[in-house]
Amino acid sequence: MTTAELLGKDPGWIIAVKALLVFIICVVSTLMAVWTERRVLAKMQLRTGPNRVGKFGLLQSLSDGVKLALKEDIIPAAADKIVFIIAPIIATAMCFMSFAVIPMTGVVNLFGHKTALQLTDLPVGVLYILAVTSIGVYGVVLAGWSSGSTYPLLGGLRSSAQVISYEVAMGLSLVAVFIYAGSMSTSDIVSSQHQHIWNAVVLFPSFVIYVISMVGETNRAPFDLAEAEGELVGGFHTEYSSLKFALFFLAEYVNIIAVSALATTLFLGGYHALPGLGFTEQWLGGWFTFIWFLLKVNFFFFIFMWLRGTLPRLRYDQFMKFGWKVLIPVSLVWILVVATLRVLQQQGANRAVIIAFAGGVVLIVMTISSLTDRSKKKAREPLPEGEAPNFPVPSLPHVNSVNVSGGE
Repeated sequence: MTTAELLGKDPGWIIAVKALLVFIICVVSTLMAVWTERRVLAKMQLRTGPNRVGKFGLLQSLSDGVKLALKEDIIPAAADKIVFIIAPIIATAMCFMSFAVIPMTGVVNLFGHKTALQLTDLPVGVLYILAVTSIGVYGVVLAGWSSGSTYPLLGGLRSSAQVISYEVAMGLSLVAVFIYAGSMSTSDIVSSQHQHIWNAVVLFPSFVIYVISMVGETNRAPFDLAEAEGELVGGFHTEYSSLKFALFFLAEYVNIIAVSALATTLFLGGYHALPGLGFTEQWLGGWFTFIWFLLKVNFFFFIFMWLRGTLPRLRYDQFMKFGWKVLIPVSLVWILVVATLRVLQQQGANRAVIIAFAGGVVLIVMTISSLTDRSKKKAREPLPEGEAPNFPVPSLPHVNSVNVSGGE
Protein backbone atom coordinates (compact mmCIF):
# COMPACT_ATOMS: atom_id res chain seq x y z
CA MET A 1 0.00 0.00 0.00
CA THR A 2 1.41 3.39 -0.99
CA THR A 3 1.62 6.34 1.38
CA ALA A 4 -1.09 8.21 -0.54
CA GLU A 5 -3.50 5.28 -0.16
CA LEU A 6 -2.60 4.92 3.52
CA LEU A 7 -3.16 8.61 4.25
CA GLY A 8 -6.41 8.58 2.27
CA LYS A 9 -7.91 6.14 4.78
CA ASP A 10 -7.25 8.33 7.84
CA PRO A 11 -10.41 9.35 9.74
CA GLY A 12 -10.98 13.02 10.44
CA TRP A 13 -9.94 12.88 14.09
CA ILE A 14 -6.60 11.24 13.20
CA ILE A 15 -5.93 14.06 10.74
CA ALA A 16 -6.76 16.61 13.46
CA VAL A 17 -4.41 14.85 15.92
CA LYS A 18 -1.59 14.80 13.37
CA ALA A 19 -2.14 18.51 12.58
CA LEU A 20 -1.92 19.28 16.31
CA LEU A 21 1.26 17.19 16.60
CA VAL A 22 2.86 18.99 13.65
CA PHE A 23 1.94 22.39 15.17
CA ILE A 24 3.41 21.41 18.56
CA ILE A 25 6.57 20.06 16.92
CA CYS A 26 7.07 23.34 15.02
CA VAL A 27 6.54 25.55 18.08
CA VAL A 28 8.72 23.45 20.40
CA SER A 29 11.39 23.19 17.69
CA THR A 30 11.37 26.99 17.40
CA LEU A 31 11.88 27.43 21.15
CA MET A 32 14.72 24.92 21.16
CA ALA A 33 16.22 26.37 17.98
CA VAL A 34 16.46 29.87 19.49
CA TRP A 35 18.10 28.49 22.64
CA THR A 36 20.48 26.27 20.63
CA GLU A 37 21.49 29.10 18.33
CA ARG A 38 22.27 31.44 21.20
CA ARG A 39 24.30 28.76 23.00
CA VAL A 40 26.23 27.64 19.90
CA LEU A 41 27.03 31.20 18.83
CA ALA A 42 28.16 31.94 22.38
CA LYS A 43 30.58 28.99 22.24
CA MET A 44 31.87 30.16 18.86
CA GLN A 45 32.44 33.68 20.21
CA LEU A 46 33.82 32.59 23.63
CA ARG A 47 30.75 33.78 25.52
CA THR A 48 28.41 32.06 27.98
CA GLY A 49 25.01 32.46 26.36
CA PRO A 50 21.68 32.03 28.18
CA ASN A 51 22.24 30.16 31.46
CA ARG A 52 19.93 31.77 34.04
CA VAL A 53 16.33 30.82 33.29
CA GLY A 54 15.98 27.10 33.92
CA LYS A 55 18.67 24.44 33.75
CA PHE A 56 21.32 25.55 31.23
CA GLY A 57 18.96 28.43 30.32
CA LEU A 58 16.51 26.06 28.58
CA LEU A 59 13.51 28.21 29.54
CA GLN A 60 15.03 31.42 28.17
CA SER A 61 13.14 31.24 24.85
CA LEU A 62 9.84 30.61 26.65
CA SER A 63 10.42 33.54 29.00
CA ASP A 64 11.24 35.79 26.04
CA GLY A 65 7.94 34.78 24.41
CA VAL A 66 6.02 35.56 27.59
CA LYS A 67 7.81 38.90 27.89
CA LEU A 68 6.84 39.82 24.33
CA ALA A 69 3.22 38.85 24.99
CA LEU A 70 3.08 41.13 28.05
CA LYS A 71 4.56 44.15 26.27
CA GLU A 72 2.33 47.00 25.14
CA ASP A 73 0.89 46.46 21.66
CA ILE A 74 1.50 49.71 19.75
CA ILE A 75 0.01 50.49 16.34
CA PRO A 76 1.42 53.64 14.65
CA ALA A 77 -1.08 56.39 13.94
CA ALA A 78 -0.16 56.46 10.24
CA ALA A 79 -0.49 52.68 9.82
CA ASP A 80 -3.24 50.87 7.94
CA LYS A 81 -4.54 49.01 11.00
CA ILE A 82 -6.28 46.07 9.27
CA VAL A 83 -3.34 45.25 6.98
CA PHE A 84 -0.90 45.95 9.84
CA ILE A 85 -2.58 43.21 11.91
CA ILE A 86 -3.10 40.70 9.07
CA ALA A 87 0.50 40.83 7.75
CA PRO A 88 2.21 38.83 10.56
CA ILE A 89 -0.65 36.31 10.50
CA ILE A 90 -0.09 35.68 6.79
CA ALA A 91 3.67 35.29 7.24
CA THR A 92 3.28 32.81 10.11
CA ALA A 93 0.37 30.75 8.75
CA MET A 94 2.09 30.06 5.43
CA CYS A 95 5.16 28.66 7.20
CA PHE A 96 3.04 26.17 9.15
CA MET A 97 1.06 25.16 6.04
CA SER A 98 4.20 24.03 4.25
CA PHE A 99 4.51 21.10 6.70
CA ALA A 100 1.29 19.52 5.41
CA VAL A 101 3.12 17.41 2.80
CA ILE A 102 6.41 16.77 4.64
CA PRO A 103 6.75 13.06 5.56
CA MET A 104 8.29 12.94 9.06
CA THR A 105 8.00 9.19 9.75
CA GLY A 106 7.41 5.93 7.99
CA VAL A 107 4.38 3.77 8.73
CA VAL A 108 3.55 3.99 12.46
CA ASN A 109 0.71 3.08 14.79
CA LEU A 110 -1.20 6.12 16.07
CA PHE A 111 -4.03 5.31 18.51
CA GLY A 112 -4.57 1.93 16.86
CA HIS A 113 -4.55 3.28 13.29
CA LYS A 114 -1.76 2.54 10.82
CA THR A 115 -0.67 5.85 9.35
CA ALA A 116 2.35 8.12 8.78
CA LEU A 117 3.21 11.47 10.37
CA GLN A 118 2.23 13.35 7.22
CA LEU A 119 -1.05 15.23 6.80
CA THR A 120 -1.52 14.57 3.10
CA ASP A 121 0.38 13.41 0.02
CA LEU A 122 -0.15 15.43 -3.14
CA PRO A 123 1.12 14.46 -6.61
CA VAL A 124 2.64 17.96 -6.78
CA GLY A 125 3.59 18.24 -3.11
CA VAL A 126 6.86 20.12 -3.68
CA LEU A 127 5.11 22.68 -5.89
CA TYR A 128 2.56 23.14 -3.10
CA ILE A 129 5.37 24.00 -0.69
CA LEU A 130 6.90 26.51 -3.12
CA ALA A 131 3.48 28.11 -3.69
CA VAL A 132 2.71 28.41 0.02
CA THR A 133 6.10 29.89 0.90
CA SER A 134 5.71 32.37 -1.97
CA ILE A 135 2.46 33.61 -0.45
CA GLY A 136 4.38 34.28 2.76
CA VAL A 137 6.19 37.07 0.91
CA TYR A 138 2.94 39.05 1.00
CA GLY A 139 3.20 39.19 4.78
CA VAL A 140 6.60 40.86 4.48
CA VAL A 141 5.51 43.34 1.80
CA LEU A 142 2.26 44.26 3.54
CA ALA A 143 4.03 44.69 6.88
CA GLY A 144 6.44 47.22 5.41
CA TRP A 145 3.77 49.05 3.41
CA SER A 146 1.13 49.21 6.17
CA SER A 147 3.52 50.61 8.79
CA GLY A 148 3.23 54.10 7.32
CA SER A 149 6.98 54.68 7.65
CA THR A 150 9.80 54.92 5.13
CA TYR A 151 12.30 52.48 6.63
CA PRO A 152 9.87 49.55 7.02
CA LEU A 153 8.69 50.13 3.43
CA LEU A 154 12.27 50.01 2.12
CA GLY A 155 12.98 46.94 4.25
CA GLY A 156 9.85 45.19 2.96
CA LEU A 157 10.72 45.89 -0.67
CA ARG A 158 14.29 44.77 -0.19
CA SER A 159 13.25 41.59 1.62
CA SER A 160 10.59 40.67 -0.94
CA ALA A 161 13.04 41.18 -3.84
CA GLN A 162 15.55 38.99 -2.03
CA VAL A 163 13.07 36.20 -1.30
CA ILE A 164 11.62 36.15 -4.82
CA SER A 165 15.07 36.17 -6.43
CA TYR A 166 16.35 33.20 -4.45
CA GLU A 167 13.07 31.30 -4.75
CA VAL A 168 13.72 31.21 -8.51
CA ALA A 169 17.11 29.58 -7.96
CA MET A 170 15.60 27.24 -5.36
CA GLY A 171 12.82 26.13 -7.72
CA LEU A 172 15.31 25.50 -10.53
CA SER A 173 17.51 23.42 -8.21
CA LEU A 174 14.54 21.12 -7.55
CA VAL A 175 13.86 20.42 -11.23
CA ALA A 176 16.79 18.01 -11.35
CA VAL A 177 15.29 16.15 -8.38
CA PHE A 178 11.96 15.84 -10.20
CA ILE A 179 13.70 14.50 -13.32
CA TYR A 180 15.73 11.97 -11.37
CA ALA A 181 12.88 10.77 -9.09
CA GLY A 182 10.19 10.92 -11.78
CA SER A 183 7.71 12.49 -9.38
CA MET A 184 6.88 15.70 -7.51
CA SER A 185 5.36 13.87 -4.55
CA THR A 186 7.45 14.18 -1.38
CA SER A 187 6.79 10.58 -0.32
CA ASP A 188 7.75 9.25 -3.78
CA ILE A 189 10.99 11.24 -3.72
CA VAL A 190 11.85 9.80 -0.29
CA SER A 191 11.09 6.26 -1.52
CA SER A 192 13.27 6.71 -4.62
CA GLN A 193 16.23 7.68 -2.40
CA HIS A 194 15.66 4.65 -0.16
CA GLN A 195 16.10 2.38 -3.20
CA HIS A 196 19.15 4.24 -4.58
CA ILE A 197 21.78 6.72 -3.40
CA TRP A 198 20.71 9.97 -1.71
CA ASN A 199 20.11 12.88 -4.07
CA ALA A 200 22.68 14.95 -2.18
CA VAL A 201 25.34 12.67 -3.69
CA VAL A 202 23.86 12.03 -7.14
CA LEU A 203 22.68 15.63 -7.64
CA PHE A 204 25.37 17.41 -5.66
CA PRO A 205 25.22 20.70 -7.67
CA SER A 206 21.46 20.90 -7.04
CA PHE A 207 22.09 20.26 -3.35
CA VAL A 208 24.64 23.08 -3.11
CA ILE A 209 22.40 25.52 -5.00
CA TYR A 210 19.43 24.63 -2.77
CA VAL A 211 21.42 25.14 0.44
CA ILE A 212 22.61 28.58 -0.70
CA SER A 213 19.11 29.51 -1.88
CA MET A 214 17.42 28.46 1.35
CA VAL A 215 19.79 30.67 3.36
CA GLY A 216 19.08 33.61 1.04
CA GLU A 217 15.33 33.01 1.02
CA THR A 218 15.06 32.96 4.82
CA ASN A 219 16.89 36.32 5.19
CA ARG A 220 19.59 34.78 7.35
CA ALA A 221 23.25 35.77 7.70
CA PRO A 222 25.23 36.44 5.59
CA PHE A 223 22.14 37.36 3.56
CA ASP A 224 20.23 39.20 6.33
CA LEU A 225 20.02 42.36 4.27
CA ALA A 226 16.40 43.06 5.17
CA GLU A 227 17.56 43.91 8.69
CA ALA A 228 20.76 45.81 7.96
CA GLU A 229 20.80 48.05 11.03
CA GLY A 230 23.11 50.66 9.54
CA GLU A 231 20.82 51.14 6.54
CA LEU A 232 17.24 50.23 7.47
CA VAL A 233 17.10 50.40 11.30
CA GLY A 234 15.37 47.03 11.71
CA GLY A 235 13.78 46.05 8.45
CA PHE A 236 10.12 45.55 7.58
CA HIS A 237 9.04 44.89 11.21
CA THR A 238 10.53 48.06 12.70
CA GLU A 239 7.14 49.38 13.86
CA TYR A 240 5.92 46.06 15.30
CA SER A 241 5.86 45.16 18.98
CA SER A 242 4.38 42.63 21.40
CA LEU A 243 2.74 39.53 19.88
CA LYS A 244 2.85 40.83 16.31
CA PHE A 245 6.64 41.04 16.47
CA ALA A 246 6.69 37.60 18.12
CA LEU A 247 4.74 36.20 15.15
CA PHE A 248 7.37 37.49 12.71
CA PHE A 249 10.08 36.03 14.93
CA LEU A 250 8.21 32.71 15.02
CA ALA A 251 7.68 32.79 11.23
CA GLU A 252 11.41 33.25 10.63
CA TYR A 253 12.40 30.19 12.62
CA VAL A 254 9.51 28.02 11.42
CA ASN A 255 10.52 28.94 7.87
CA ILE A 256 14.09 27.86 8.64
CA ILE A 257 12.80 24.52 9.96
CA ALA A 258 10.52 24.16 6.90
CA VAL A 259 13.30 24.65 4.32
CA SER A 260 15.54 22.34 6.36
CA ALA A 261 12.80 19.70 6.42
CA LEU A 262 12.33 20.07 2.65
CA ALA A 263 16.09 19.70 2.12
CA THR A 264 16.03 16.56 4.28
CA THR A 265 13.13 15.16 2.26
CA LEU A 266 14.55 15.92 -1.17
CA PHE A 267 18.27 15.34 -0.69
CA LEU A 268 19.02 13.31 2.46
CA GLY A 269 16.56 10.45 2.18
CA GLY A 270 13.86 11.95 4.41
CA TYR A 271 13.08 9.96 7.54
CA HIS A 272 15.13 6.93 6.47
CA ALA A 273 18.20 5.93 8.46
CA LEU A 274 21.79 6.33 7.35
CA PRO A 275 23.10 3.60 5.03
CA GLY A 276 23.81 0.46 7.03
CA LEU A 277 21.50 1.44 9.91
CA GLY A 278 18.19 0.52 8.31
CA PHE A 279 17.38 -1.91 11.13
CA THR A 280 16.83 1.05 13.49
CA GLU A 281 13.76 2.12 11.50
CA GLN A 282 11.74 -0.63 13.18
CA TRP A 283 12.56 0.52 16.70
CA LEU A 284 9.76 2.00 18.83
CA GLY A 285 7.17 0.67 16.40
CA GLY A 286 8.57 2.75 13.54
CA TRP A 287 8.65 6.01 15.52
CA PHE A 288 12.46 5.96 15.58
CA THR A 289 12.35 7.21 11.98
CA PHE A 290 11.20 10.54 13.43
CA ILE A 291 14.51 10.70 15.35
CA TRP A 292 16.43 10.31 12.09
CA PHE A 293 14.30 13.04 10.52
CA LEU A 294 15.03 15.44 13.40
CA LEU A 295 18.76 14.72 13.29
CA LYS A 296 18.92 15.59 9.59
CA VAL A 297 16.88 18.77 10.09
CA ASN A 298 19.18 19.80 12.95
CA PHE A 299 22.17 19.24 10.65
CA PHE A 300 20.83 21.91 8.29
CA PHE A 301 19.96 24.20 11.17
CA PHE A 302 23.55 23.93 12.39
CA ILE A 303 24.64 25.17 8.95
CA PHE A 304 22.47 28.27 9.50
CA MET A 305 24.12 28.88 12.88
CA TRP A 306 27.60 28.22 11.52
CA LEU A 307 27.16 30.73 8.71
CA ARG A 308 25.79 33.36 11.08
CA GLY A 309 28.75 32.99 13.41
CA THR A 310 31.48 33.07 10.76
CA LEU A 311 30.57 35.11 7.66
CA PRO A 312 30.08 38.89 7.38
CA ARG A 313 27.05 40.42 5.69
CA LEU A 314 27.22 40.86 1.91
CA ARG A 315 26.51 44.05 0.03
CA TYR A 316 23.04 44.08 -1.48
CA ASP A 317 24.25 44.45 -5.07
CA GLN A 318 26.72 41.57 -4.61
CA PHE A 319 23.97 39.41 -3.16
CA MET A 320 21.47 40.03 -5.98
CA LYS A 321 24.18 39.70 -8.65
CA PHE A 322 25.18 36.32 -7.21
CA GLY A 323 21.57 35.11 -7.30
CA TRP A 324 20.68 36.24 -10.82
CA LYS A 325 24.04 35.93 -12.62
CA VAL A 326 25.50 32.85 -10.94
CA LEU A 327 22.95 30.58 -9.27
CA ILE A 328 20.19 30.80 -11.89
CA PRO A 329 22.44 30.27 -14.98
CA VAL A 330 24.25 27.39 -13.26
CA SER A 331 20.89 25.82 -12.37
CA LEU A 332 19.68 26.05 -15.96
CA VAL A 333 22.85 24.43 -17.33
CA TRP A 334 22.69 21.70 -14.69
CA ILE A 335 19.05 20.94 -15.59
CA LEU A 336 20.07 20.41 -19.24
CA VAL A 337 22.90 18.10 -18.17
CA VAL A 338 20.66 16.02 -15.87
CA ALA A 339 17.91 15.78 -18.49
CA THR A 340 20.38 14.63 -21.14
CA LEU A 341 21.93 12.03 -18.83
CA ARG A 342 18.48 10.77 -17.87
CA VAL A 343 17.44 10.37 -21.52
CA LEU A 344 20.68 8.54 -22.33
CA GLN A 345 20.12 6.25 -19.36
CA GLN A 346 16.51 5.49 -20.30
CA GLN A 347 17.47 4.76 -23.93
CA GLY A 348 19.99 2.17 -22.78
CA ALA A 349 23.13 4.03 -23.74
CA ASN A 350 26.47 2.51 -22.80
CA ARG A 351 28.01 3.59 -19.55
CA ALA A 352 31.07 4.76 -21.48
CA VAL A 353 28.89 7.20 -23.47
CA ILE A 354 27.33 8.59 -20.29
CA ILE A 355 30.72 8.97 -18.61
CA ALA A 356 32.15 10.64 -21.73
CA PHE A 357 29.27 13.12 -21.85
CA ALA A 358 29.62 13.94 -18.14
CA GLY A 359 33.39 14.31 -18.53
CA GLY A 360 32.93 16.63 -21.51
CA VAL A 361 30.59 18.84 -19.50
CA VAL A 362 33.11 19.00 -16.66
CA LEU A 363 35.92 20.00 -19.06
CA ILE A 364 33.77 22.72 -20.63
CA VAL A 365 32.88 24.13 -17.21
CA MET A 366 36.53 24.08 -16.09
CA THR A 367 37.61 25.83 -19.31
CA ILE A 368 34.99 28.57 -18.93
CA SER A 369 35.88 29.10 -15.26
CA SER A 370 39.62 29.35 -16.05
CA LEU A 371 38.98 31.90 -18.81
CA THR A 372 36.80 33.90 -16.43
CA ASP A 373 39.52 33.85 -13.76
CA ARG A 374 42.10 35.08 -16.27
CA SER A 375 39.90 37.99 -17.32
CA LYS A 376 39.37 38.93 -13.69
CA LYS A 377 43.08 38.81 -12.99
CA LYS A 378 43.79 41.07 -15.96
CA ALA A 379 41.18 43.52 -14.71
CA ARG A 380 42.91 43.57 -11.29
CA GLU A 381 46.45 44.00 -12.60
CA PRO A 382 48.22 46.92 -10.83
CA LEU A 383 49.00 50.06 -12.79
CA PRO A 384 52.59 50.94 -13.66
CA GLU A 385 54.42 52.94 -11.01
CA GLY A 386 53.65 56.63 -11.22
CA GLU A 387 50.53 56.22 -13.37
CA ALA A 388 47.24 57.34 -11.86
CA PRO A 389 44.02 55.40 -12.46
CA ASN A 390 41.78 56.92 -15.10
CA PHE A 391 38.24 56.92 -13.71
CA PRO A 392 35.41 58.52 -15.70
CA VAL A 393 34.42 61.68 -13.84
CA PRO A 394 31.37 63.70 -14.94
CA SER A 395 31.96 67.39 -15.56
CA LEU A 396 30.67 69.82 -12.95
CA PRO A 397 27.97 72.33 -13.97
CA HIS A 398 29.25 75.73 -15.21
CA VAL A 399 32.85 74.57 -14.94
CA ASN A 400 33.60 75.83 -18.44
CA SER A 401 32.09 79.28 -17.99
CA VAL A 402 33.14 80.09 -14.43
CA ASN A 403 36.69 79.91 -13.10
CA VAL A 404 37.36 78.07 -9.86
CA SER A 405 38.46 81.34 -8.20
CA GLY A 406 35.26 83.07 -9.26
CA GLY A 407 36.62 85.05 -12.23
CA GLU A 408 35.02 85.07 -15.68
